[in-house]
Amino acid sequence: MKSLLRNTVINGVSLYSTSLILNGVKIEGGFLTYIFAGFALTLMTFILKPVLNIIAFPINLVTFGMFSFLINAIILYILTIFIPQIKITSFVFKGFTLSGFVVPIVSFNAFFAFIAASVVLSFIISFIKWLTGK
Repeated sequence: MKSLLRNTVINGVSLYSTSLILNGVKIEGGFLTYIFAGFALTLMTFILKPVLNIIAFPINLVTFGMFSFLINAIILYILTIFIPQIKITSFVFKGFTLSGFVVPIVSFNAFFAFIAASVVLSFIISFIKWLTGK
């Protein structure tokens, strides 16, 4: 029970942070939406993700684990179906320059918006779990 509550809070905070970072991720409804979405994402991570990993094991083996990003995007897509207050749409990344390193302007369509959102969400979840030591 403690693990379920902790993962719900971590996933809710991660969804909030992802909506702040990416313009294409829009979450309406306030605090309760984040709690319900965090709970739904936790349940899907515990139940659905292992099933999808077993089904996609051959593809994941051939792609050296890169297919797991697509599995995370599928879970995020299913989350947007279950919770209609979460919308992921196409967006434009404005790019940046840092010490001579240039990241150009990139336009993401809906498919790549889900993949970008799942990568950012996975990174934030991993970072928060690393910070908390869990």
